[in-house]
Amino acid sequence: MSATSEWVSPPTRPELIESLVSGVDRYNPSNVGILEDYLYHQIRSREYDCLANLAILKLYQFNPDLYNPDVVVNILVKALASVPFPDFNLSVALMDDRASNNNMDEPDPLPGLLPYLTNLHSLLQQCRFPAFWTLYRSDALETLRDNYTVEVVGFENSIREVAVRAVKATFQRIGSKRLGSYLDLEGGELEDYIARLGWKFDSSTSVVEVPPNPDNQITSTVVQEDIKLQQLTKVISHAIPAV
Repeated sequence: MSATSEWVSPPTRPELIESLVSGVDRYNPSNVGILEDYLYHQIRSREYDCLANLAILKLYQFNPDLYNPDVVVNILVKALASVPFPDFNLSVALMDDRASNNNMDEPDPLPGLLPYLTNLHSLLQQCRFPAFWTLYRSDALETLRDNYTVEVVGFENSIREVAVRAVKATFQRIGSKRLGSYLDLEGGELEDYIARLGWKFDSSTSVVEVPPNPDNQITSTVVQEDIKLQQLTKVISHAIPAV
């Protein structure tokens, strides 16, 4: 199954959710609780279903009284690790200003967190992984860590997987210190992570060898043009100015 097919219909999606996401019933506001429960199942299990989460945001858009800011933040947090897929931007596009105007018993955390989440997503897209970890570990995002990402099983490792995909596509060899800055790991934790990846680490040179793959191999390409005489005659005739 291709990555796109898994994005459209994850193999872990339950049959009930499939019927909600694929049919007109996804616009039924009475189903929002089912979809929210499914989101929290994703948070606890490391599963991910973008279309189901987008369906929640669409219901909030049509029914502002259903709006739950914690659910929205969790959807955005799950979408962070989807780079290079456009899940985060799709989620933001379905959010509007009506929800923030609701009368709620507690302050809405989303307006304060959204700029930071957007910045984190941008840093991932740009492969600026050390900057991502610096911002993520900052005091400004203590609320995000303590109230949201701590609940998302495997969140930090899912971000590391984004970095690993970028490294695999770019490097054949990389210094362990540089790789550690991408993964926010050092020492024994970094060596254990490298071992789990199946990559070779030379402790004498502190160099990590990335296994060959189609993206990190340099291959020469010969481009052969096949131009027929009739086509060449037309090109020449157009190039000669009319007398």
